[in-house]
Amino acid sequence: MDNVLIDTDVILDFLFDRKPFAEYSAEIFSLCAENNINGFTTPVIIANVYYLLNKTAKHEIIVEKIKQLLSIVDVVDMNKQVVLNALNSEFKDFEDALQNFSAIENGEIKIILTRNIKDFKKSQLAVMTPETYLKGKASG
Repeated sequence: MDNVLIDTDVILDFLFDRKPFAEYSAEIFSLCAENNINGFTTPVIIANVYYLLNKTAKHEIIVEKIKQLLSIVDVVDMNKQVVLNALNSEFKDFEDALQNFSAIENGEIKIILTRNIKDFKKSQLAVMTPETYLKGKASG
């Protein structure tokens, strides 16, 4: 079973029903809910999702959405080593570096799902869009 880190944009595609991407992110979350893949996120991603949802929704609604998300995905640890690895990396975006090294430090995650592929080009992990990942699963 694949262990995947799900980036902020994939979560927001689903929650904001952003076309045409929402369909693929919904399928990713269905796979998580059905225990066909193990989905992970980070504390930073959760904070970003809260912050962005807070611009359009009430606190209680956001909390409920995040609780629903956390019922089907796990949160990886972020520690000092993750932060140091991110700071010392060649990633241009510090936040993406944090996601990347959280996944690596976890040891089980082999894939990052994001629509922001270019920011993860320095990653040692497989990085793909939900659409590409799903097409690979369908043909594999």
